[in-house]
Amino acid sequence: MSYGDPNNPYGAPQGQQQPQQGYGYPQQQGQAPGYGYPQAPPVGQSAYGATAPMATMPGSVSAARVMLWVIVGLQVLGVALFAISAVAVDKAKDDAAFEQFADYPTGVLWGFAVFALAWLVWAAFLATKFTSGGNGTRVTILVFGVITAVLGLYPFTLVGIVHLVLGILIAVFVGNSKGKAWFNRPRY
Repeated sequence: MSYGDPNNPYGAPQGQQQPQQGYGYPQQQGQAPGYGYPQAPPVGQSAYGATAPMATMPGSVSAARVMLWVIVGLQVLGVALFAISAVAVDKAKDDAAFEQFADYPTGVLWGFAVFALAWLVWAAFLATKFTSGGNGTRVTILVFGVITAVLGLYPFTLVGIVHLVLGILIAVFVGNSKGKAWFNRPRY
């Protein structure tokens, strides 16, 4: 379609004269109306293509951090229960009636207490790294969630159901696109 085409919706209005190209006037290039303004940048980006940094943590990522703190609280209870059980088994090792209820020896219970304490420290450390950590922290939290879910199945099956659910949710919330965007955001 040319500028003088009567079917051109961007052409001159019908019934008006086209500007005359005559002597003494330079030939003009036709410019389609409406194309003189630059296009706005996409939402979330500045005019130069850089993305705006995320100012607030997405809700799913914040929920994963809260779940890590819940695991810390559960681990505190676990450390206390394992330590109390180890002391009780150690004091009652001479009692024959108590031996049938003691499933684990004292050393194993102290080992569980140390393991629960180490898991507590690791969960607390990861929960504090949500605001400053990068992609490596995200991957570590993802691995922590998967290992927590696996350990929730075995050897702590009955009590580990809560850890199983929390571990799966932490892995999903940190591993999704919002988690990736949060941990890969530019920091100034």
